[in-house]
Amino acid sequence: MGESGGKCVILKPISRGLTKMRLLGNIEAKTDSKGRVFLPAAFRKVLQGESSDTLVLRKDVYQPCLTLYPESAWSKQMDFLCSKINRWNPAHQQIYRQFLSAVELVTPDSSGRILIPKRLLESAEIRQGIRFIGMGDYIEIWSSENTVKPFVSHEEFTDALEHLLSDQAPTSGGQPCK
Repeated sequence: MGESGGKCVILKPISRGLTKMRLLGNIEAKTDSKGRVFLPAAFRKVLQGESSDTLVLRKDVYQPCLTLYPESAWSKQMDFLCSKINRWNPAHQQIYRQFLSAVELVTPDSSGRILIPKRLLESAEIRQGIRFIGMGDYIEIWSSENTVKPFVSHEEFTDALEHLLSDQAPTSGGQPCK
């Protein structure tokens, strides 16, 4: 159960003395026979800065992976979701129920391990080898087997990025990330 490679960066003050959490990196690990895995030290360090012991784990809506949120980032996601639904609409209520029924609250133990429930391991096709991918304010947990090849080809990636940013690209010098 080790970790290798990857980096995690914390971006310092953005404005008015606020800091923004950044979970970045690509780190391999292994689950044990009980489904426990060590949270990579680089990610633990960032999460400790959030002062939250509780993490929110769920199956990703679109991909065969798990998403792990610090409580503060999860709260923002919930606020956004709640702003989009009408609880008096039965279809919205079903979506809300389904979204929340897949959630597990996990707390790292004193060694920095989390327990991934068997149903979530199965839903993400995780056997033993996993890859943590930092996604800014949350972490994706993938089966190592599902990350062997790129998520999209280099050409598809550059075309999509060009399309996404072409109208917003700075004319010179670039802009810092916000």
